[in-house]
Amino acid sequence: MPWGPFDNGDAYAEWVEGSVQADDVEFLAICSLEGEPAGVAGYLNIVPEMGSIEVGGITYSPELQGTTHATEAMYLMMAHAFDDLGYRRYEWKCDSLNSPSRGAAERLGFLYEGTFAQHRVTKGRNRDTAWFGLTDKRWRDAAGPALRDWLSPDNFDESGGQRRRLRELRGRAEVEAGGEPL
Repeated sequence: MPWGPFDNGDAYAEWVEGSVQADDVEFLAICSLEGEPAGVAGYLNIVPEMGSIEVGGITYSPELQGTTHATEAMYLMMAHAFDDLGYRRYEWKCDSLNSPSRGAAERLGFLYEGTFAQHRVTKGRNRDTAWFGLTDKRWRDAAGPALRDWLSPDNFDESGGQRRRLRELRGRAEVEAGGEPL
């Protein structure tokens, strides 16, 4: 990420305050069920007249990483962008070397659209940026239904283990929508 690491909480708070003032960024706190802060994610590059919005700046605490709640947080942001705000395109961009972020984008139903070589200089090095996109049609027909099915309490056993994988549910939704599974 182009920001951080921060030397202390005050430095982070100063960055947050600056981010709040930006017109094309809206960061959201992600909290545990008990209300404790567990992460942050933002809507970036908000362009309402084009119907396009990006998710980014995703930072999860170790306790949130890899959990159902982490997936649910992304689902809620996607649902809000498409279903409540009416966006037609949702983007995910990351350093091309960030394989966990790339994997998360694909797992959530984003399609890889290409890599922008030397897209930016981040912390003194050339960064190639991998671009992923999700359209309102793909959200409605495949990604959204698959995420809802995956997050359903029926999909988890008594110990919290998933019964069906998200990739399996998304593939089924894509076939039902007339597309080929990924």
